[in-house]
Amino acid sequence: MPKMSNPGFNLFLEILHKLEELDIPYAIIGGFAATIYGITRTTFDIDIVVNLEEPHIQVLSAAFPLPRYYADPYQMRNAMEIGSSFNIIDTTLGEKADLFPLTMDLRYRPAFENRIRRTVDLPGQVSFPVWAARPEDVILGKLMAWAEGRSQRHPSDIYEIMVFHYLGGDPDLSFDAHYVSQRANEISHEAADLWQLINETAKEEAARQ
Repeated sequence: MPKMSNPGFNLFLEILHKLEELDIPYAIIGGFAATIYGITRTTFDIDIVVNLEEPHIQVLSAAFPLPRYYADPYQMRNAMEIGSSFNIIDTTLGEKADLFPLTMDLRYRPAFENRIRRTVDLPGQVSFPVWAARPEDVILGKLMAWAEGRSQRHPSDIYEIMVFHYLGGDPDLSFDAHYVSQRANEISHEAADLWQLINETAKEEAARQ
């Protein structure tokens, strides 16, 4: 995983350790997951999908107690019921992490089911394994976000991921471009066209380096 030096991930790392310790199934998605696969921009998009069940709620809330933390069990339970995200906040550091119940959006399920073990490697921290979405599913998540809001950071991130891949990326990790193409078509024709353009452009750029 590319090394990061930003100090604003303390809460995120603490949550990951607790999810591992409490054996709560999860997967990192979004911008932070993209840093695993080659994007270089600083991102505070800390998003985690959790397969949260009732027995998990009290232990997760108890792991982040008041007054320093906000991890409301009622908010967690309500998020599961109505299909929304919930937050864990460190009021001392002013950091917030968004967690998304797996049941919130069916589009999360493939990323969760395809999740793989990766290593978080940060300066001053002991490396440790986490569950993260595969690069294909990170790209699809960014195509979905682009289709909804047209933010140009998503195509830029996808481009960096693909250049990183074509330059060798992680030689132990395969990449299924057909899977991305197939699911991009399910998002929209525009998303599928954007993916094809980015993929070809990234391949050409990598060939020049």
